[in-house]
Amino acid sequence: MLAIVLSSPAIAQKAKSPPAPASPILPPSPAPAPAPHHVDLADLLSVAGPFHTFLDYLQKTNVIETFQNQANNTKEGITIFVPKDSAFAALKKTTFANLTQDQLKTLILYHAFPKYYSLAEFNKLSTLNPVPTFAASDYTLNITYNMGTVQVKSMWSNPKISSSVYSTRPVAVYEVDKVLLPMQIFKSDPPLAPAPAPAPDAKASDVAPSPSSGKAASAKAKAEEKNSSYQFSVSIVSYLALAVSGGLMLLW
Repeated sequence: MLAIVLSSPAIAQKAKSPPAPASPILPPSPAPAPAPHHVDLADLLSVAGPFHTFLDYLQKTNVIETFQNQANNTKEGITIFVPKDSAFAALKKTTFANLTQDQLKTLILYHAFPKYYSLAEFNKLSTLNPVPTFAASDYTLNITYNMGTVQVKSMWSNPKISSSVYSTRPVAVYEVDKVLLPMQIFKSDPPLAPAPAPAPDAKASDVAPSPSSGKAASAKAKAEEKNSSYQFSVSIVSYLALAVSGGLMLLW
């Protein structure tokens, strides 16, 4: 019976058929890429200062929007040179008060490159001088790199990068100790602000004696002079007395 059952075609075909293939294991779907991190330049400069003067000019000229768009929406990124408040204070107030709105906007644009540069990249960048700025192709800067010290030269100023405020691609912000002044806007070297007057070391009352103190000093001087004259007179009398006594003794 077993031989008959095994010899039937249906049973034999079923016994010879291969097993059903296993269902393929699909790899897990990748996690969505994180959204790019955008640096808010206004917030950065407001807390990293003192850059209040530069930030004020950025906002008045709407250049902050140009810089922010370059930072957020381009692959090249941006490099910004930010003068400290003391750098603006070192120049006369009329230096910027006499500029037109377009000149002021160009001046602020002059403080940036339309590309991200780390500090290490300035060494290579210095070999490509002059480097065009955001203002225009003819508004250029010359970079010097000397053993890690970077200077950014314009026509009337040669500030150095004193610190890195923020440097993560695509945004680099560097602090400079002077305002960059292009010759296209300033035909001559802008004058510096007058130095503040030094604080007096002592009060007037400490230096100039009052009338009452002058009278007291005069009276004291007269008393001392009178006392000296008296002592001198006593000394002469004593000397004469000793001389007379000595002469009498010799005669005796």
